[in-house]
Amino acid sequence: MLVAPTVQPFFPPQRILMGPGPSDVHPQVLAAQAKPTIGHLDPLFVAMMDELKALIQYAFQTSNAMTLAVSAPGSAGMETCFVNLVEPGEKVIVCRNGVFGERMRQNVERIGAVAVVVDNEWGEAVNVDALEAALKAHPDAKFVAFVHAETSTGALSDAKSLCALAKQHDCLTIVDAVTSIGGVELRVDEWGIDAIYAGSQKCLSCVPGLSPVSFSPLAVEKLKARATPVQSWFLDQSLVMGYWSGEGKRSYHHTAPVNALYALHESLRLLAEEGLENAWQRHQDQHLILRQGLEKLGLEFVVQEAVRLPQLNTVLIPAGIDDGQVRSRLLQDYNLEIGAGLGAFAGKAWRIGLMGYGARRENVSLCLKALSDVLN
Repeated sequence: MLVAPTVQPFFPPQRILMGPGPSDVHPQVLAAQAKPTIGHLDPLFVAMMDELKALIQYAFQTSNAMTLAVSAPGSAGMETCFVNLVEPGEKVIVCRNGVFGERMRQNVERIGAVAVVVDNEWGEAVNVDALEAALKAHPDAKFVAFVHAETSTGALSDAKSLCALAKQHDCLTIVDAVTSIGGVELRVDEWGIDAIYAGSQKCLSCVPGLSPVSFSPLAVEKLKARATPVQSWFLDQSLVMGYWSGEGKRSYHHTAPVNALYALHESLRLLAEEGLENAWQRHQDQHLILRQGLEKLGLEFVVQEAVRLPQLNTVLIPAGIDDGQVRSRLLQDYNLEIGAGLGAFAGKAWRIGLMGYGARRENVSLCLKALSDVLN
């Protein structure tokens, strides 16, 4: 028999999270998660879920009936959208301009579908003309998939134009909004987005581990008309919706993460209280202050201003500066976390997040002061 290990309680330090996520969690959200756990079929919890659904619809700006929170992080939200809609042999045009566009491609191929990749340079937005050329070259394509806000680079793509183009070619759209929700303009119904997924841990300032998703009526029709079963039982939305939207008594599907959903409910309630447009403007305002300070330090942005995310600022590491050493000193001396470069930018850039509750003046001031001290 194994001997029980001697382990002390874990007390994490109070970090300032200014990387690519997770972001600082709002104190009220942390408090919400500590509320008493009740059953996931309790009538009071079911009523809270109805409120949560309405709050997610507000954040996405959609009236889609099939809107809910997947009981897993944004990567599972991505897989939820792909495995429910895409069937083996179908063709999907995947716009790839960073790490997360590549993950979309991998999802398509694991399903047994055909991925047509439209590549864009890292740090650039998805090219609308390149997508149009791919759609004309592949008239049998069923879907267009792209990342609205590419977390690996900090580039923002024109979701409205990309979706309009997809509609012209009778394609459904699958959109990654993990970093964009709550931070920049996002209008699911107005822009004609068919399937969208997000994450709880970035501009929503919630704990990691949940993924808001939404499916348009056209996407629901596609799901219901499938010739093959959804390859994932857990992510099959035809089963999950019986729990989220069942009439009267809801069907049991899985034990929902009750306390995490409390937290998401509170984070979205705070977003609604602030107002979406106010939140979008706050992220932009703090970005401009950060940008001015970073430029004074001689740091150069990777992404051109016209397509730059305010909540994810990617800057080039100056020549002769040790990436790991700088980030370690920020963490040790200032309790401040910024992100390393990812993929093609590994060791070449830093990713500085201004997300949700973290997008406030005191964080910007601390980041600039700490970087100035360490770099000098």
